[in-house]
Amino acid sequence: MVTSPGAKRVIEVSAFVAAPLAGMTLAGMGCDVLRIDPPGGGLDFGRWPVTSGGDSIFWAGLNRGKRSVIVDFRRDEGRELVSQMVTVDGPEGGIFLTNLGAGGALRHERLCQLRPDVVSVQVEGYPDGRSAVDYTIAARTGIPMVTGPEGHVGPVNSPLPTWDIATGLNAVIGAQEALRRRDATGAGALVRVALSDVANGLLASLGFVDEGRLAAQPRSRDGNYLYGAFGRDFLLVDGSRVMIVAITLKQWRSLVGALGMTEEVAELERSSGLDLNREGDRFHVRREIAALIEPWCAARSSSQVAEAFDSHGVAWSPYCSAADFIGPPAPAGGIVHDVGLAFRFDSEAPGPIGAAPTLGQDTEGVLSELLGLSQHEIGRLHDQGLVEGPGLRARVGNG
Repeated sequence: MVTSPGAKRVIEVSAFVAAPLAGMTLAGMGCDVLRIDPPGGGLDFGRWPVTSGGDSIFWAGLNRGKRSVIVDFRRDEGRELVSQMVTVDGPEGGIFLTNLGAGGALRHERLCQLRPDVVSVQVEGYPDGRSAVDYTIAARTGIPMVTGPEGHVGPVNSPLPTWDIATGLNAVIGAQEALRRRDATGAGALVRVALSDVANGLLASLGFVDEGRLAAQPRSRDGNYLYGAFGRDFLLVDGSRVMIVAITLKQWRSLVGALGMTEEVAELERSSGLDLNREGDRFHVRREIAALIEPWCAARSSSQVAEAFDSHGVAWSPYCSAADFIGPPAPAGGIVHDVGLAFRFDSEAPGPIGAAPTLGQDTEGVLSELLGLSQHEIGRLHDQGLVEGPGLRARVGNG
């Protein structure tokens, strides 16, 4: 966890992807993010994938760089305690992030009574309060109906939670804008970010919404072909596969040069009457182009393809498993955590966000530091079942 004196403090009550991702991103930006979970862990504490020992790789990944506090916010007394943490005086505090339908003492209106400049960031499914998750939003976008092999009947879902990711990053943007306004005006805000709104906005911006009405050739299910230009996967002699893409004219000319198929391309242009320097024309004869590339790839190994493509500047990549993806090495038997945010300032590489905490490891320290509670008062809360943390039971029991 990389925080600095005066860093903004975010109280996070969340589960699953969008809101925890927003909190982790804010932690990577230097915020002190306090993740609040109920005793035993929240809804996502055991979510798959898990290690052989049953620890959630998912939870550890999305809670890097945070501090972990156990408070039973399912009870009125617990929500009251969390509201005190949110509304502590000082310019660094007054920031609340949630996707769990905060009610009672955690309602924005209630928090404003305790601290008028509070910023609440609320991640939702639909803006009218209906529940939604990434998969149900994806089903409404139409994307699963154009994903998959040609001729396939029925949707093909993506394992990547696209709309959760986009929503989490929008929540970060909303939080930063609300804080900028607070610094300028002194006013707090309720920032609501709905998965459905994020999907609607992005689909419209990318042309999907108008495509069915206005496009000369709306997309259909077409396997691994790239829509609107040329791109597809190809099998190599060693059984591996590569993805080849030629969207721009430079990429197309690089591919033609690497494969040495200038004459074949010229003949295809003559027979089709198309100009293959134009990306849309390449899409029209994508299968004919693929037929030229298939035997070239089928006769070559991964190393041969890499040498030819890299020397010509072809846009391509081998297909890998997620475990083989280029990234930081994982510790033996452990979970990767030494990765940072994707953006860089000048030539400075992003620093690591840090490992995820163990559940409740910071409960005692945060309650003491933030609320000024004594060990006796923390022990009383523990005995009431409102808070938990490593060592609390043993020490309080001996007190």
